[in-house]
This record gives sequence, C-alpha cells and structure tokens, in this order.
Amino acid sequence: MHLKSMVRKDRSLRKSPDEKDKQLEVSMHRVNKWYGRLHVLRNINLEVKPKERVIISGPSGSGKSTLIRCINGLERAEEGEITVTGIPLKHGMWSLNKIRRNVGMVFQHFNLFPHLTVLENCVLAPIWVKHVGRRKAEEQAMHYLERVKIPDQANKYPGQLSGGQQQRVAIARSLCMEPRVMLFDEPTSALDPEMIKEVLDTMIDLAENGMTMLCVTHEMGFARQVADRVIFMDEGQILEVAPPDEFFDHPVHERAKAFLSQIL
Repeated sequence: MHLKSMVRKDRSLRKSPDEKDKQLEVSMHRVNKWYGRLHVLRNINLEVKPKERVIISGPSGSGKSTLIRCINGLERAEEGEITVTGIPLKHGMWSLNKIRRNVGMVFQHFNLFPHLTVLENCVLAPIWVKHVGRRKAEEQAMHYLERVKIPDQANKYPGQLSGGQQQRVAIARSLCMEPRVMLFDEPTSALDPEMIKEVLDTMIDLAENGMTMLCVTHEMGFARQVADRVIFMDEGQILEVAPPDEFFDHPVHERAKAFLSQIL
C-alpha cells in the first residue's frame, strides 16, 4: 500500500467529535472508571449545555468528585468518551492543556500557593499558560478580586485570610483564566458555617451571570436556588436527574428519597 493511501486511511479512522458534542460544553458517553477492583463510575452519560448549572449530589463515596475530576483530566477514565468545550479529552498534553484553558476548578482545600500574595496567585496561570503580559494580568486579577468582593486583600498572603476569603481567592484565580466552564468540588465543605454564605453568594453571582457550572455540594438550599438540574448519584451511577423543585419535592428513586430525608 502506498504511503499516501496509508495516511488517508489512518486519518479516516480517527474519531472526530459528534456535531451535537460540539454544541455542548461537556459530554460524557458510557464513562467507566475503576480504582483497582472498585468500580467508581458506572456507564456515566451526561450532557451539559452552555450556561447550564448542574448540581451533583449524593452520599459520600458515590463517585461525584471523581466524575468532575474526569472532566478536566485530573482522573483518567478507562472506558467511554468525554468531550469538553468541543474538544475530545485525550490524555496527551495538547488535549489536556487546551481543555484546561477552558475549564476552571475550585477544590475543597483552596490549593493556593502560601508563599505568594493573593495577587500573585491570581496572575500566575495567565502569565505562564496564556502568556498574558503582567500589567494586563494584574488588571484582570483586580477585576475578578473585585467581583468576589476582596480587592483589599490583594497584597496579603493566603495564611492571613479566613477560609471563606481563601476560597473566594481560589474562585477569582480560576476566573482569571476566563474559563467557559467552572467545576466546584464541595467548595464549602472545609469552611466554618459562618463562612459558607460568603462563598455561596459568590457562586450565585457567577450563576446569575451565565457561567456554565458543575458543582458537587451538599448545600441543598444553594442547589434549589441556582440549579437548572440536580443529578443524584450513588455507587458510581447516576440514579436520578431532575429540575430542583421536582427533585426535592418529588424524588423518584428510593435511594434519593432516603438521602434527602437525612439531609433536609
């Protein structure tokens, strides 16, 4: 076989994202993930449209955090297809870097660099990853620090801030990359009760301004207020998907009913 025909055949075998997937911010088809023998994600199918807010709920160990970590490649799914912002998720650096430029993530424990100021934490990725000039990066960082209502903390170090303030810095830092999608992995679980509201208020503001969001949380009042859909997971499976009022007032699955009876 001639070399040119071999190249054409090779290209014809490469999978391109479905046209529908290109119109979605996140698409997961029959995704499976194992930790050894533990099957943590079981045939996950999920589609998220632009500007949609999706809350993922369920008991501890149900696979919620693993699901959203698979979306930006922090965890690798052994089976299935994942497309993010129109880009098929492959585990080469080109695919991962392109997706991570479009996807911000906020973790439970802030993950700020303790030796850098708030402003330095916020400008680091735009300068090194997107090659933004320092002056523009700092102007952008101050804009997002104002948006999360802590511009006066810009020159402080993370250890000088409360937990709620540190989490808002983490949100501002992600926004500085101007992502199309924000992922939140139980962003209030490490906070004292009085600090939770300030972080949730920031997230509500993002939701109201049209940010596409997937959020793992047990804050059911927040879920009812901002979600377009609530997803309920247990034992690695999506058992129920419904609008918030329908999910909270009339859950269908017995496992969802038992979960809500314990937390509401």
